[in-house]
Amino acid sequence: METIFEGRLSSSPYIESIWRGQNGSNYAVVCPADGRWNMLFTRYNGKVKLAVEGPRTRATPKTQPEGNEFLTIVFALGTFLPNIPAGNLLDSDVFLPQAAHKSFWLDGDTWETPSFENVETFVEHLVRNDVLVADPLVKAVLQDQAPELSERTLRRRFVQATGLAPNLIGQIERALQAHRLLENGAPILDAVYEAGYADQPHLTRSLKRFIGYTPAQIAQLERQTVTFIG
Repeated sequence: METIFEGRLSSSPYIESIWRGQNGSNYAVVCPADGRWNMLFTRYNGKVKLAVEGPRTRATPKTQPEGNEFLTIVFALGTFLPNIPAGNLLDSDVFLPQAAHKSFWLDGDTWETPSFENVETFVEHLVRNDVLVADPLVKAVLQDQAPELSERTLRRRFVQATGLAPNLIGQIERALQAHRLLENGAPILDAVYEAGYADQPHLTRSLKRFIGYTPAQIAQLERQTVTFIG
């Protein structure tokens, strides 16, 4: 059985992207570091689970059983659940308790499991009920447009929303940029220059930590076919 992925971007300012699919045989991947967190809905042997997966500060191997169906909501940087501090989710996850069929408990209420098509409506309801919030300061800091606040206040709000310090998110984003460049066939030295690394050894150390592969390995990896909508 072949692993199937399908993804799309979202018009919601709270969502980075949405993915669904089904795992094939021998499914094993190395998930790259990512400052974003996500909600992962899975169905296996008729049982539905929901995990809130925190930001990853390093590349992490992951395996899932054949036939496992999933829906993943990747949230935009700066979006967070006040009831589940982002700092408590670093490199880990929390499984939310199930309620009735196709529903789960979150922040004292039950919520129906969304579909690939209605994720935006689901997230809008979370926002309307203050279960999900976003701090615009995160985007401003990452774009070097931070408001005139004390450094202590800026860091506190940034870490509250993301669980990570701004410089670590910057390092992760740079590694992800270099990864995309190499995947798309850019020469290693071009990736060094375009992603802003000091030299090739600097790039290699960063990619091994955050992506799990060296630049040469990334260039040689066979890319998995992914259907992306929009």
